[in-house]
Amino acid sequence: MKTLKELEELRKKAQESTRLREGDKGSKIVIGMGTCGIAAGAREVMAAVMDEINKRDIDDVVVTQTGCVGVCEQEPIVEVMRPGQEKVTYGRIDEEKARKIIAQHIVNGQIVGDWVISTS
Repeated sequence: MKTLKELEELRKKAQESTRLREGDKGSKIVIGMGTCGIAAGAREVMAAVMDEINKRDIDDVVVTQTGCVGVCEQEPIVEVMRPGQEKVTYGRIDEEKARKIIAQHIVNGQIVGDWVISTS
């Protein structure tokens, strides 16, 4: 970093990234980040989710993480909670699937049935 302006730009990017992981907004996405999830690719899934939300300029979604949810064979796991709807848990999610979940479930309100492991 060479200038105060560069530092300010870095601060804004960090705040935007943090904003997606806090608050009580419309929808919530929870990614299983226990050791089993991380070993299966949950970090890459988290990055893809955050990237897709940023690309689409979606501001009513909170992205957070949790530990192991007890179904390690289904990792990486992504839970989607939308107001007034049941929680949907997706299993064996990769980066491409994560982007499709954002496009179909978050943006268009359509559950991606092929990857659902439970609803509650």
